[in-house]
Amino acid sequence: MELLDKINNPSDIKKLSLNELEQLSIEIREFLINNIAQTGGHLAPNLGVVELTISLLKTFDFSKDKIVFDVGHQSYIYKILTDRKQKFNTLRQYKGISGFPKREESKYDFFDTGHSSNSISACLGMARARDLKGDNYNIISVIGDGAFTGGMVYEALNDLGFNHTKMLIILNDNQMSISANVGGLSKYLNKVRLTPSYNKLKQKVHYQLDKKNSNRLVRTVRKIKNSIKNLFFNPMFFENLGVRYIGPIDGNNIKDLNKILNKVKEINDPVVLHVITTKGLGYLPALQNPDKYHAISKFDIKTGNTISKNTDTYSKAFGDSLVKLAANNKNIVAITAAMASGTGLKEFSEIYPNRFFDVGITEEHAVTLTAGMATSGLKPIFAVYSTFLQRGFDQLLIDVCMQKIPAIFAIDRAGLVGNDGKTHQGVFDLSYLNIMPNIEIIAPKCTEEMETILSYAVNASNPVAIRYPRGGDLIKLSPMKRIESGKWEKVENGEKTIILATGKMVGYAILAKSQLEDKYNPIIINALFIKPLDKDLLKKIVKNQYNVLTIEDNNIIGGFGQQVLYELNNLGFNKKIKIMGYKDHFIDHGNVDELLVQEKMDINSIKQEIRNLYNA
Repeated sequence: MELLDKINNPSDIKKLSLNELEQLSIEIREFLINNIAQTGGHLAPNLGVVELTISLLKTFDFSKDKIVFDVGHQSYIYKILTDRKQKFNTLRQYKGISGFPKREESKYDFFDTGHSSNSISACLGMARARDLKGDNYNIISVIGDGAFTGGMVYEALNDLGFNHTKMLIILNDNQMSISANVGGLSKYLNKVRLTPSYNKLKQKVHYQLDKKNSNRLVRTVRKIKNSIKNLFFNPMFFENLGVRYIGPIDGNNIKDLNKILNKVKEINDPVVLHVITTKGLGYLPALQNPDKYHAISKFDIKTGNTISKNTDTYSKAFGDSLVKLAANNKNIVAITAAMASGTGLKEFSEIYPNRFFDVGITEEHAVTLTAGMATSGLKPIFAVYSTFLQRGFDQLLIDVCMQKIPAIFAIDRAGLVGNDGKTHQGVFDLSYLNIMPNIEIIAPKCTEEMETILSYAVNASNPVAIRYPRGGDLIKLSPMKRIESGKWEKVENGEKTIILATGKMVGYAILAKSQLEDKYNPIIINALFIKPLDKDLLKKIVKNQYNVLTIEDNNIIGGFGQQVLYELNNLGFNKKIKIMGYKDHFIDHGNVDELLVQEKMDINSIKQEIRNLYNA
């Protein structure tokens, strides 16, 4: 690490020769692999942008120039080479540095990112402010080809090209797989255009892809991305919008990158620079399996194997249940927005390829697509992370709920997700779904309930949202075999105080009760339906004069507890109630157990609230 040890700020990079820059790229890859093996994180995409990031820091001055990384998971090299090298071993750890750009973390981070396709809009806003103030600096968006599926990209390009605002868009095209090195710099720099050699590159890439990753899912994802490229990654598309296009060029060649970036920064028009990078470059397991190593937990560097963890997850239970139900119902189809593996749909995609639809990073489209399918006799299930379903809010409200269309939403990663932090915590879905008429919201208390709940949803005549957490069960619980709309389940008898817990918090409530003194003996209810509420049971609470504790893995505002309080108040409730949930703020990164303690939602905090209610 001879060279990397000497880099304390971006200005140090400007002093390095080409040979030293190339040596630095080798050292950075070693540093990156060693650290992510200990912390987990986004490995493959960052291995692909080492040279690109070095060249950007060599060419531009980010003490005045500004850069925004789209999605932001490929910003690790930038973090290392700006001012966070010494803290990099704390990546994604509690109180450590974030896995995404954060303005509060560094003066070199100019916009918080974590969701996709917004960088061009953000950069255009910065460019407009620069021009209105009469300032002079460069603004750069680094955006992957996957993020180019998002609609915001084209809204921003339409505005950018029409107004001819100066900014640079780096289109990082990493193929989502293995990519061969590509050709050098075009001789036509004087025309600020390179002769595209994309088809030749694609043939090489596809040869390697088929050789290493021939499964149907990879081919499906490749097909989606290629359809986008065929439509839009064409010089004339950008030129007709009023945006200059340059490329494609080799994004892993520092010499070529330095040449073209120095030319591009002198252009006073909006420019798209199309670079081809190799995802996973420098670490063979990531090179051969870039999807697996896109985001990975702690792993053994020698073998590439991840540290073993519980495989009986809610995602797997959902995927297994869906495959089973689909065998007897040909109308069941599955939709994902570029998250097939993460949401447990990989097996479904392989068994029922004609009933599986990966639409790319287009959550708004996915929601309305689901609605359209449901109106035509299909039983569509859109599997999506809680944090990304937020992007389809309007479509959920108007295209689904207003029309009472029987679409199903399998909401994965609901509640705290941990190390990905603020942009990914799934703690808002109950709040935004609760305000929508006609929808039912269900939360299984254990993985074994998934099949029963999914079967119920498939037969429902209204929209159904099934929310469940990342990971698996906290404790072993007996699943419900039959469910009825708006009905809850008593899981433990007791007296004086009643606990209404949703989803995984049922397990936390049971554990808290088991650790309490004998005089504290609350009733525990699995509030399976968050919407509609079990009004018959709420009437019994009022009649029997119970104190109430509600526990949910969601923000308090607009969540389950507030709905319970509203209904109890209407019924004349006059006892004590305590609502446990997350406060009105964004929750940073760390493992889930650490964050539960921080948010006073851990078992000890639940125990204390039970004592308080008994002693009230």
